[in-house]
Amino acid sequence: MLLPRYWGRALIALVSVVILLLTGYAWHSVTTLESRVTKLGGLGLGSGKDGAVDILLVGTDSRTDANGNPLSASELAKMHAGDDVSTNTDTIVLVRIPTDGSSATAISIPRDTYVDVPGLGKSKINGAFGATKELKREALVNAGDDPADAEKQGVQAGRKALVDTVEQLTGAQIDHYAEIGLVGFVLLTDAVGGVDVCLKAPVNEPYSGAHFPAGEQTLDGDEALSFVRQRHGLPRGDLDRIVRQQVFMASLAHKVLSAGTLSNPSKLSNLEKAVSRSIVIDDDWDVVRFVEQLKDLTGGKIRFATIPVITDQGWSDDGQQSVVKVDPDQVRAFTSSLLTPSRKKNGRTNSDYTVNVVNAGSVEGLASNVSNIVTLKGFGKGTAGNADSSGASSSQSPDEDSQSAVYAHDSGDAAARALAKDLGGLPVRADSSLPETTLRVMLTDSYTGPGSLADDSGDSQAAAAAASASAPSSDGSASAAPTPAPPQFTAGGSGPQCVN
Repeated sequence: MLLPRYWGRALIALVSVVILLLTGYAWHSVTTLESRVTKLGGLGLGSGKDGAVDILLVGTDSRTDANGNPLSASELAKMHAGDDVSTNTDTIVLVRIPTDGSSATAISIPRDTYVDVPGLGKSKINGAFGATKELKREALVNAGDDPADAEKQGVQAGRKALVDTVEQLTGAQIDHYAEIGLVGFVLLTDAVGGVDVCLKAPVNEPYSGAHFPAGEQTLDGDEALSFVRQRHGLPRGDLDRIVRQQVFMASLAHKVLSAGTLSNPSKLSNLEKAVSRSIVIDDDWDVVRFVEQLKDLTGGKIRFATIPVITDQGWSDDGQQSVVKVDPDQVRAFTSSLLTPSRKKNGRTNSDYTVNVVNAGSVEGLASNVSNIVTLKGFGKGTAGNADSSGASSSQSPDEDSQSAVYAHDSGDAAARALAKDLGGLPVRADSSLPETTLRVMLTDSYTGPGSLADDSGDSQAAAAAASASAPSSDGSASAAPTPAPPQFTAGGSGPQCVN
């Protein structure tokens, strides 16, 4: 099994590489880069005909580089890597890029997600690769095949099993596959001169080696490993660690897009070396053509999300393993919703607007729930918090009737009216102090739309999770408490998002 402290590292490095490609990074260098990346075939991948280019990103705890060369002793020491080696894939991300040019979304799949694995039955998704690989390898060796060849065929079978499992879970047709080992994370982080992060409180956690003060700070490769691997001491364990990973990815993308990186030949050279040493991609991936098609997709239009989760406190059917429970129908509906084109309003789309959500009532977590729903509808994610900590002025409060409302620079704004309708038919009110592309949703205890305690429309992941978790389990026992929907955000913004 992949050691818990390593599982987030390769994920971030790999998604960051894809972000560089999506944003047209170092366009003049892509041709050279493609010739140096290791490629593989035989996975039976799709062609984007389902309305999106879907990229499966997989992280492994490999002690070799992409060409199979062992890492040096100094590199292993820098990563604090142990001696155990495994082919389990505890870092799995689906990047969905609609072919209509709308926002791309990097969707994290928790390692303990309990799914159906073709040929194995119910299992944690992080075991699909490793278990299938070992079954294939062992069968070939027992049949008299060369062990080295059996190992290669086993790895290929494991990759195919993971592709099939993710397709079955999400409903997406995987078009491209990319895989990375541990070395890529350190190289990418150091190549850009460190990455900015922000913590809400100081951290002193010995298991991961995470020792950081509160506030914004810049991490080098070594420090970043500890930042993204911390699980102990976080309210939601691995799910909060996913949030850590995602904000790091967003910050790294923002750093790469800065003029200081793109105009620095040394940094660009280091980025190219990091990619060529650490990435394996499918042989049908024409990176040059892909970047040419998507070079206008900016970093701020790449969203980060996590699949809908019923509970992160579930149990396997045999009662022996703690697992993350999901509803495949919810996951497929969520994945499909990312292909819904944004509606044009006043010459703008939803993604042109930033929406701040303020909870002026007493329902805990309401602003966060509604903010997640707003983001799912394609709007840019703004702040979400209580009225007494939001910084809102008295002129931003609801009318004396205590109704919830959507505020816009102009009450006739088409996007504001569409959002108000999506949130259950809220009134739209003018606040001339708001920029034309900023909306504010003010929520009171009267709110009964998506994301509220009264919501039964299915629009809210949190509400759906609560409904599923309230039902008895198959053995008649009570289910675990529902897991709130993780936050979503983009790679845009003026600074790193603060996290636990």
